[in-house]
Formats: sequence, structure tokens, C-alpha cells
Amino acid sequence: MKHARGPLLTIDLESRSTTSEPIDDVLERYIGGRALCTALAHERIPFDADPLGPANRCYFATGPFQHARMSFTGRMSATAVSPLTDGLLSSNAGGFLSRNFTATGYSAVEVTGESDDLVIVHVTDSGVEFEPVPDLEGAETSEICAYIEDEHGLEAEHTVTVGPAGEQQVRFASLMTSRERAFGRGGLGAVLGAKNVKAITFDGDSTRDVEIPSLQMDVHREAAQSDHIMKRQGTSSMTEFASTVNALPTRYFSELSFEGSEGISGDRVEEKKYKKGTCSACAFACKLPTRDEESGLETEGPEYETVMAFGSNAGVDDIVDVMHSNKRCDELGLDTISCGDVVSAYLASEDAFGDVDLIHELVEKIARREGIGDTLAEGVERFHEELGVDNWSVKGMEFPAHDGRTLHGQGLGFATSNRGADHMYAEFYSLEYPLVDPEDALDKEGLEGKPPKVAEKENLNAIKDSAVLCKFSRDFVDADRLETLLDAAYEDLLEIGGEVVTMERHFNNQRGMDRADDRLPYELPGFEEALEEYYDHRGWNADGTVPPEWFETENSSLVADD
Repeated sequence: MKHARGPLLTIDLESRSTTSEPIDDVLERYIGGRALCTALAHERIPFDADPLGPANRCYFATGPFQHARMSFTGRMSATAVSPLTDGLLSSNAGGFLSRNFTATGYSAVEVTGESDDLVIVHVTDSGVEFEPVPDLEGAETSEICAYIEDEHGLEAEHTVTVGPAGEQQVRFASLMTSRERAFGRGGLGAVLGAKNVKAITFDGDSTRDVEIPSLQMDVHREAAQSDHIMKRQGTSSMTEFASTVNALPTRYFSELSFEGSEGISGDRVEEKKYKKGTCSACAFACKLPTRDEESGLETEGPEYETVMAFGSNAGVDDIVDVMHSNKRCDELGLDTISCGDVVSAYLASEDAFGDVDLIHELVEKIARREGIGDTLAEGVERFHEELGVDNWSVKGMEFPAHDGRTLHGQGLGFATSNRGADHMYAEFYSLEYPLVDPEDALDKEGLEGKPPKVAEKENLNAIKDSAVLCKFSRDFVDADRLETLLDAAYEDLLEIGGEVVTMERHFNNQRGMDRADDRLPYELPGFEEALEEYYDHRGWNADGTVPPEWFETENSSLVADD
């Protein structure tokens, strides 16, 4: 089986020291990316670690596909205990960082401890430097990137940055890379912010050899030749369609379609797009550099989830207003989905939907924890009672689009996801939307027969996040091609993916999570029976916990340590 190569680098911020150790046995089983990070975290992070304390560890890793010249491979993974969900969480970012990370020669980097002062950590193939940067306190993404380029000659593609939101430990602060790309969900920006890390850079010339089959060039060529609408509109192409089928959250989830969807549609985004945008090595080029000529505003996006969070869910029907929110979240280091949802929750409490000036003011206040922003920075689950609004979250994570009240299998996927309400964990919406051929889509309503399919999709996505492979490769890399590219049987890959999901679940179980956390803020017919079927399919207990004997089966390489 193909896998990433290189040792694990551990960076101890408290002692300003580093160690390197071989992890070949873990790599051989867990490929790289999310699986590698999860296995390391499960073994090395104390189950009772404070997400914002020094005992929490943040992992970065790429996989074997970052050694390919294939489209859909400009991504990498990061993992830590989330300050938003209080569980183990992996996040995934695109851009150009992954190749610079592999150039350091490491398969994974682990950051632990806490620095006494604000630092940038420079990781190279010849050593690690800790640079105190007190003058960068409160600096936004562009300012940090400009400083690193001016002082060290490294462009934004080499950096992971923490904005003001991360420094203020906003629970949904993101880590930014390549300026506009984000390890968005779950608050990993707050994890590094609490450790007093302002940025990490990666550079070197020690990329290790991983031979990827020639099939990679077929995938790359097909991606280049495709006329897919995402090449013009990115995921924003979904907006009007989702509204039409009643899957577009509107006015803080009180409605399922938005009468103003045309004003924030993919067509409006395409009108603002002024050049192509892509990730490293990718010819699909679905990113969205956009510009509003009248105001001079430039950003990247917004993508569909941001259009939902700061558009329909906030009662906003002008794409330029959504672009502004997107831009400020990137500069401040905020997850656009969670931020837009908490802003929408506040608008609901004040009956102020569509108040654009208030929306933009709240984004600034959240990032700096000023006034009401200090409350909103805690996330919906922690403040909903105080504001008198419904708790639209799962495991503390705010909802994206692709509404589970219409797409019932996606609803089940929101509940079972170890990450919380995250559409990309199972990505089940892609099976319930009739995007290509209505005859191929699953019936949106009902859960019969769906639990095993949800588990399979979760397992497959764990493998894609480990390889690391963009989810938008789904039309280009099927099961047969994945087998060839990774040199492993598809069923064996799904088994490893299942181990990753179970490791995450076991870690979260040790932090007190169980079936009570696999809940939704709405009812679905047959939900409890479907949840039991899902647990049974995975071999878990009926209370949503992993049985100790699971670790002792001959099919698992894990060892229980509790």
C-alpha cells in the first residue's frame, strides 16, 4: 500500500526543543494525513487534555498523493482536540502548503506545550527556529504573510497563520494557509493561538520518493478537459438548486428556501470572478478569485457554505455583502460556516435579518471578543439559551447547508459524525441530490437502507483525507482507480477508514461522549432505529461507545490504552 514517508517531528514549545522519531509501522498501516494524525493523537494526547491547554497536541500531515503530479492533491490534514466540540477533530485545507510541507522530509509534525511569548515556528529540513514576534500580536492574515515574505523570503504558500480570532481563542477560529485557504472547522486556530503560535512555516528540499502509478496522469488530463460547472462557479453553483429542493437553510434555519437566492447564486459569483484559481498540482481549478469593481473588494469565493451562512441564513441577498464577510473571516482567521451561523443566531434573537452593517460589525467583535462578540465567540451550543434561540449544532459544531430535514441520509450523517455537524464527514448529500441523473439518486426522504451507506461513505472519506485526496475528485477517482493509485484492495482501504472513524469515536468516548451526543435539533422518521443499525454495522455498543473487545480483534491494529 502506498503511504507517506519520513519521521515524526515533535516541536515542544515550552522547552523550545525538537525531537525526530521513525514511525514507519504507523505509516504502513495508516497511509498519512488524517489517519496518521488520528493514530498519533489517539496514542499521545491525554484523553482529559484541555483543548486550550498545553497538553493538547496539534498534528499536521500529508499523504502519498502529495508526491503525485495529479489533480485534486493540493491538500493536507491537521488534527487536535477541538475547543468547539471538545472531541478529537481533523480539518482539511487546500492551497499550496502540502508540497512545501513534504519538502521538509517529515511525514508528520506534532506541536505540543505552550510558548511564553508569541512566536513563529520555522520548520525546515535542516532544523527548527523559534522566532519571537511580539509586534505581530493582533496581526491579520495578510500582515503576517507580508512579514514572513519580507523577512524570510517565504511566500504565503509556505505558511500556516493564526489571526486575531485564534489569539483570542474564539472556539471556531481557523488556521489560514495560502492567505485564503482554511483549516476551517472546529477551532484549530484557537488551539495554536492558546499555545502562543502566530504562524508556522515549512520549507526545504528533502521530499521523499513515493512512486504513484501512471494512472495519475489520466486523472489529471480528465480534470483539465472537464467542463464541470464548478470550474466557473465553484460550489456556489449549488445555491439556487438547493433552494429549489428545500435544502438551503434560511433565516437561522427557520426556513428551507430563500427568495433572494438569485442574488447570491453561482451566476452572481461567476460575474465577480476575474481569474482562475486552483490548488497545488490541480488542473480542475475550481477556486474563485473574485473582485467587485465598484468597491475594489477582492476575496476568494464565497463558496456555497459561506453563501448559506452569511447569505440566506442571515437574510442577505447581495453577493458583494457576502464577499465582504468572507474576506474579513479570512483576514481574522474565522471559520465562515460557524461564524455566519452564530451571527445569524444573534440576528434571530434581535429580529435583525438582513442588517448588513450589523453583520459586519459582529464579525469584527467576535474575532476580538469585544462586547457581544465575546458571547458569540463561544459558539451556538454555549450561548443559545442566553439568547433564547434554538441550538443549531451537533456536538457543538454549527450546521452547514445541505439541510438534513430534506436530505434525511445527510441528517443521519450529521448526527453520527465524530466531528459534529459537518457535511464533508460522510458527504452523503452527494447521493441524495439528483445532480446528474435523478434515477441514480437515493430517495431524499427516509432512512431505510442508509445507515450502512453512511458508514461506508465515512470510511471512504477517511481514506481520501489520509491519501490526501480532494472530495471533488469523486467524478474522476472511483473505487477501481483508488485501488490502483494506493496499491491496495478497496475493501482493505474501507477497513482502515473504519478504524480511523472508530479511533475518533473511542477518543471521544473517553471524554464522555456517547449516543446522547449523536442528536439532531429536529426529528427524522425512523432516526433512533437507523442510529442503532449504524452502531450495529460498526460493531459499537447501543449507547454509541466502542466496546473494549473491538481493539482485540484480529482485524484491528489498535491497542486500547484505557
